[in-house]
Amino acid sequence: MRGQRDVLVAGVGMIPFTKPGVGPAYDDMGAEAIRRALADGGLAYDQVDQAYAGYVYGDSCCGQKAIYAAGMTGIPIVNVNNNCATGSTALFLARQAVASGAAECVLAVGFEEMRPGAIRSSFPDRVDPFANFDAACNTQVDVELPLALRYFGGAGRDHMERYGTTLRDFARVRAKASRHAANNPMSLFRTIMSEDDVLAAPMLWPGVMTRPMACPPTCGAAAAIVVSTDFARRHGIDARVRIAAQAMTTDTPATFEAQDMIHLVGSDMTRRAAEAVYEAAGVGPEDIRVAELHDCFAHNELISYEALGFCPEGGAAGFIADGDNSYGGRIVTNPSGGLLSKGHPLGATGLAQCHELTHQLRGTAGARQVDGLRHAVQHNLGLGGACVVTLYESVGG
Repeated sequence: MRGQRDVLVAGVGMIPFTKPGVGPAYDDMGAEAIRRALADGGLAYDQVDQAYAGYVYGDSCCGQKAIYAAGMTGIPIVNVNNNCATGSTALFLARQAVASGAAECVLAVGFEEMRPGAIRSSFPDRVDPFANFDAACNTQVDVELPLALRYFGGAGRDHMERYGTTLRDFARVRAKASRHAANNPMSLFRTIMSEDDVLAAPMLWPGVMTRPMACPPTCGAAAAIVVSTDFARRHGIDARVRIAAQAMTTDTPATFEAQDMIHLVGSDMTRRAAEAVYEAAGVGPEDIRVAELHDCFAHNELISYEALGFCPEGGAAGFIADGDNSYGGRIVTNPSGGLLSKGHPLGATGLAQCHELTHQLRGTAGARQVDGLRHAVQHNLGLGGACVVTLYESVGG
């Protein structure tokens, strides 16, 4: 990020996530998240120079439909689709625009109106972009399940076989998520579950995954507005959170050549993005005390501990057993309750993570607050693939 301008988070907004078919339409959700972000930053829509709108399930120019309800000033609006990393990709582009000097105040919004049930292709009449991933998965996982469960369950199974991880370790991750979500009014599921509750739930993959270990499809929206330091100063904006570093990675041949499910679900993308961010910011994982990471399945949260450098490779079970992933431990992971409890509307997820960490660094997270924060890490992963890791820093009031 040498030679680039500092980028501050001026305003964030989100709406509570809902089950499919229950909440408002995508455009109403997106517009409301934008209004909340503008109000949070004390901004007017006509101060925004550019906008990036993230969603996965929708027709072309859904971004305009949602944003027009919040304002119409003729600015560039770019529609973004990068699977589950869509929201953070919109934020990545917004940050780049400000950091490069192309704009001073940029909106990133993500929304999703999802269908019930497992994720499936919207265009079965053409070549599937996951064809290479499916072929690799099919050689390693021989069970009849929806592909997302096979991908991440297969990665968890590989971790169990390689490092002795147990089903209870994944149950501990899920139980922790429920305890955190109990303090989050934005979370869809707020009932506290014990490890035994998680283990007693219906099995999706015997010995590998129970139902609560998989995140639910949900609908929702979130938004963030990023600005330059000069813009914040001129307009008297209280922007206490800086994006200290950010990296996006995609797959390399190693994703397929490694011939293991842990690589196939993006651990290598995560590791490379995290290393780039730590180097650019001049901090390490030992400096991080809070993280919002991509727990689409409890298995991916566990694997991501290692990829983000929170513990050594193969050390995730010990990290969990020692309580280092929660309050009183080393790194509070997913204080929001994460995707497992909050839900996973694909286009909104990354910006909802930004919402949580911005409030954490401001000291305004209420009962979820992690004290004495200076840095926070966000990890948002999409198979196919893309991974965005963002490091936030408190810069005072």
